[in-house]
Amino acid sequence: MIDEPLVLVERPVAGCAVVTLNRPRVKNALSRALRRDLVSTFEMLAREDSVRVVVLTGAGTAFCAGVDLKELGSSPDPASAVVPDAAADPVSAIRRFPWPVIGAINGPAITGGFELALACDLLIASRSAAFADTHARVGVLPGWGLSQRLPRLIGPHRAKELSFTGNFLRADTAEAWGLVNRVVPPDELMPVSLALAMDMLGALPEMLAGYKRLIDDGFDRTLAEGLVLEKERSRTFAATVSAGDIEARRHAIARRGRAQHGRDGGGGGDGR
Repeated sequence: MIDEPLVLVERPVAGCAVVTLNRPRVKNALSRALRRDLVSTFEMLAREDSVRVVVLTGAGTAFCAGVDLKELGSSPDPASAVVPDAAADPVSAIRRFPWPVIGAINGPAITGGFELALACDLLIASRSAAFADTHARVGVLPGWGLSQRLPRLIGPHRAKELSFTGNFLRADTAEAWGLVNRVVPPDELMPVSLALAMDMLGALPEMLAGYKRLIDDGFDRTLAEGLVLEKERSRTFAATVSAGDIEARRHAIARRGRAQHGRDGGGGGDGR
């Protein structure tokens, strides 16, 4: 009997890869093998010139139940799962990935699965999705960034409520708190995620990667430091831009605007 791969990779449209956690019988719990396969998958996709957007989701009814606690409970070195080396740290691998990662959250994202979701650049949630941080109930402190990223996204008071109680956060509340971009019916999750991926693929490749890096690098700094960083990179990039290129793109932006809004987009705008 041939074992199913722990990570599935599909390419439904040119430029986009769909990465699926594939342990549905255990709600995609992150075994040591799955963590390593997920790291190697993102490293492989980062080397592929044809891939510019990834959609990350889970097989079955869950996005990810977190670290495999059954495996962890029998491990002689549980610390290696909580604070893993680079080869087994999927959150770092996702955050290092140079292109946008859309999290298509199809069901519960719990603890380590919650941290995987937070590593994505944006989140589209099914109505059946939910989020929970059970670190305080399992008895380990987070080591993949949840304690630092979650308060910055939803505020410290809401983050403490989730982390201190271990309670589930429903998809609609997650949207109201600004944790997810939008909530959609389950059968619309992948179509909406792929449509967003297609919109991103219409952007200039060098801008897509550069803009992601600018936002992420700035977010790790104070606002004042981020503004200096933006000006430095904007000045460097502007030196490579020609007036002819901008004029050609202005017309393309106007055409897209008319197609999206069903009205005359003018043509004198700055494209912002």
